[in-house]
Amino acid sequence: MTRQVARVLRRFPQLLRLPFFAYSRLQARYTVGVVAVLLDGQGRVLLVEHAYHPRCPWGLPGGWLDDNETPQAAILRELHEELQLQAQVCRVLLASKTVARHIDLAFLCRAQSDIGALSHEVLGYAWHETGPLPALLPFHRRAIAAALEPGLEHPLWAGD
Repeated sequence: MTRQVARVLRRFPQLLRLPFFAYSRLQARYTVGVVAVLLDGQGRVLLVEHAYHPRCPWGLPGGWLDDNETPQAAILRELHEELQLQAQVCRVLLASKTVARHIDLAFLCRAQSDIGALSHEVLGYAWHETGPLPALLPFHRRAIAAALEPGLEHPLWAGD
């Protein structure tokens, strides 16, 4: 029976349009945030002081995905918008549902330029030692820990 249904659907794929539309409208909707963990040659992590995060102003640079944007494109856009920083995405470090209907992704990134002018969203930045860090959101702290896991090849450090 399944093969017969599959044959019909392959011959008339437009039959799936209405069920797919209905199914997609019934699914949960999520916002997606992205952050970057950037490490310098001394093993320090880049933190920014966010203008619009009153409870926990220091954290990793990042933001939210725009419509039809990939997570990798979003973090590169956010780094450029906030810090005028060109970077390369190396790998996903962490993914987590941090609050209701919101998923955060952390990427290990490699800086390919110096930091430039700061956007209105950022009050400042600092390269912090990874030991005593300022108060951070739990997801940011876990992302930094994931970047520092033993055995993880750090693309920035290779050849430094």
